[in-house]
Amino acid sequence: MKFSTRQDTDLSADELFRAMSNFANIERLLVRRGASVRRLDDLAQPGVGMRWHVGFDWRGRQRELQLELARLDRPELMVIEGSSDQFNLTLRMTVVALTPSKSRLIFEAEVQPRGMKARLLLQTAKLGKAQLDRKFAGRIGDFVNRMSAEAMA
Repeated sequence: MKFSTRQDTDLSADELFRAMSNFANIERLLVRRGASVRRLDDLAQPGVGMRWHVGFDWRGRQRELQLELARLDRPELMVIEGSSDQFNLTLRMTVVALTPSKSRLIFEAEVQPRGMKARLLLQTAKLGKAQLDRKFAGRIGDFVNRMSAEAMA
C-alpha cells in the first residue's frame, strides 16, 4: 500500500532539506509523542547507514520498527527503509525548489506485507484508503509545519 502527499512551505529547498534531515530533532519529536528511539549506529555526521530502533504503542499493542537511512542525496532526496515483524516500510522524501524562498516536500510511504496475516491487514485497510490518505496528509502537514517552524527559530 502506498501513501503520498505534497506539502508546500516558505523555506528554501536547502532549508527544508536541512530541517527534514535534522535527525536529532526528529528523534526528540518521536520521544515527545511517546515512542522509544534508540540509535544503533555510531556515525558522527548524518549519512547513509544511520540506523534506529523505534518502539511505539499502536492499537493497544507494542510495535517495534528497525529503520535505516538508505539514501541521502543533498539537497533533494532522502530514503529511509525499515521493517517490523509484519511489514517492510520505505519512506521517500523529495524536496523540490519552487522559488528561491519556497519549496515543496513530496513524502511517500510504501508498506509491504511480510506474511499472510499482514497481507490481510493491508487488504482490510484498503477499504478505508481515502480516509487513511487524509489522515496521512494531515500528519505529514503537521510534521512539515513543526520542522519548518523549528528551522525558522
